[in-house]
Formats: sequence, C-alpha cells, structure tokens
Amino acid sequence: MEFILNPWPWYISGPLIAFVMAILLYFGKTFGMSSSLKTMCSALGANKISDFFKFNWKDQRWNLTIVLGAIIGGFIASQYLSNDIPTDLNPTTITELQQMGFENPGATLVPNEIFSLESLTSIKPIILLIIGGLLVGFGTRYASGCTSGHAITGLSSLQKQSLIAVIGFFIGGLIMTNFILPLIFKT
Repeated sequence: MEFILNPWPWYISGPLIAFVMAILLYFGKTFGMSSSLKTMCSALGANKISDFFKFNWKDQRWNLTIVLGAIIGGFIASQYLSNDIPTDLNPTTITELQQMGFENPGATLVPNEIFSLESLTSIKPIILLIIGGLLVGFGTRYASGCTSGHAITGLSSLQKQSLIAVIGFFIGGLIMTNFILPLIFKT
C-alpha cells in the first residue's frame, strides 16, 4: 500500500506553531536557531575564544533541544516524509532559472547546482556558500537574532525590532532573488 505525503496545510501547522510559541512564552523562553547555536558554541568551548560566548550556557541548555530537534526532524523528513512530487513553480520562474543555468528547477527543494556534493568540486558554489554563510552570520548578529527567532518569537510577542528585522529579511531576499542571483548565474 503506497500513500503520498504532502506538506501539512496551514490550518494544522500554523496552530501547532502558535501552540509551541504559547508554551515557550508562558515559561519565559524564546525560540530561535541563532540563540540555540550560540548556546552550543559556548558549551563546546567557544567562550575561551570570544567574549560573545561568555555566559552561563547551562541556564540555556534547553536551547540545545532545538538544534537536536532540527537535526532529527530534518533526517526524518528527508528520509521518511518526502515525496517525489516536484515543487510547483510558476512557468516564468522555471524559464528564468533555466536561463541562469539551473538544469531542472523545481525537481528538488534546493538546486543541485549549488547544494549537491558534486557542486563542491567547483569553486563558484564554494565561494557562494562561504560568502552566504558569512553574510547570514553577520546579519544574524547585527539583527540580534535569526529569521526564525524574529519572525516567530519576536512578531508573536509584538516586538518592533523583530518587525523591522523581518521587513529587512524580505527586502534582502527580494533583492537577492531578483537582482544579485541573475548576475551571479548569468550564462
């Protein structure tokens, strides 16, 4: 018996996220991957190298469940909950991506031209990943949090800083998608 798994609809996943946020807010906790990674780095000894990581990480060790959950959840989702249905992209988007050199846009969630192991044999994807990682790290530090923290925790607790950060994330994403990526992948 074969069945196809589809993403959970918004009316199930949205209330589940709201429920988790309500529990976290009730206990005075916040959700965000960057704070979880900060806790992990401090626990692994980064506090000996940088003052940024000098805090009592044991008070924040519950954050490590977020990292562990992301790793386990990602594995379960990719191995057991994935389907082979391609992403439903707009035909114009498919044409534009093919013009940029992406062979099969929508066939995978992320493009193999950037994120496959084979792409690591080419210098261009490696440079993109390194620069992208540095920019994400800088942006996360500069905005005092990551996209998940600001968009989920910050907005749900009505923080002005999070609203400004989320607006910045969307503007940055639009600029990257519409202007910078076409320049990088111009064939």
